[in-house]
Amino acid sequence: MNMVNRSAAPALFDAQDAFKGPYAPRIQAFTEAGQQAGFTEARGDAEKIAVILVDYQHDFVDPTGTLYVPGSQQDVARFLTWFYANAHKISAIYASLDTHLPFQIFYSSWWKNPQTGEHPQPYTTITVDDVMNMKWVPVFQPDWSVRYVHQLQQQARKDLMVWPYHTMEGTLGHMLVAPISEAIAWHSAARNTQPTYVVKGRTIRTEFYGIFGAEIPDPEDLESGLNVTLLDAVMKHDRVYVAGEAKSHCVLETERQLVGHFSNQPELLNRLHFLSDCTSSVQHPAIDFDALAEGELAIMKQQGVHIVSSTEPMR
Repeated sequence: MNMVNRSAAPALFDAQDAFKGPYAPRIQAFTEAGQQAGFTEARGDAEKIAVILVDYQHDFVDPTGTLYVPGSQQDVARFLTWFYANAHKISAIYASLDTHLPFQIFYSSWWKNPQTGEHPQPYTTITVDDVMNMKWVPVFQPDWSVRYVHQLQQQARKDLMVWPYHTMEGTLGHMLVAPISEAIAWHSAARNTQPTYVVKGRTIRTEFYGIFGAEIPDPEDLESGLNVTLLDAVMKHDRVYVAGEAKSHCVLETERQLVGHFSNQPELLNRLHFLSDCTSSVQHPAIDFDALAEGELAIMKQQGVHIVSSTEPMR
């Protein structure tokens, strides 16, 4: 982690902070350091560059988190090394926050076995056959829930995954890890630009992986539909870099949404850059999520998306 351009990075920054665990972010100190960076304002950039940070939150990045992604601390350290070396070129930051409530369709509280009364364990998959054979029945919204499992298989080609409780609103696990918050504060002050925070996941009847919309939009929650306004705002930039957690889920789905929405505009897909060493996949006892993600990313590369490393110079 010695690649930082020290003429740009604040003296406070240490890539090893990514491994420290939870601590109070030093927002005041990093803001003051940013004010002294001597950068030009982002609004004057001839080439506009955006960075999308997907869910760099404690529950995913810290080893004590409820849905820890192995390798994510190294991802954060590599990302920050890249970020501080290139911050003078970065015009905008979009940072998402996965945000959940106690009763949601992908939590064990939503489902039970009608014979035993038991709730499914985390990492249980609920299939169409399961709901048709009443292996698992919904505790809430029965008609919608059964229909949702069918739609998920038909439209997204997925089974419903039961997740551990994670990034619950108001908890430590929901917060961005401190070195990411510090970097955003520093960049905001250095380039006189406001970050955009994207809060996703509060829609209780559907999953919400990608930052631009839910897996299956809920007609009772308009915020679950595809956020075309946000998609257009991001793709007005000349280059867009994507990093975050987890590669196999929220990052991949964010990329899918971008590629899917702009699939008939190859000149826009050519703006997308996936920071491949700044993201890792969820580990599952029976499913190789990383292999699945790599397969999809290979297809995206053929469509024009750039798969890059944080060690490559930003052109």
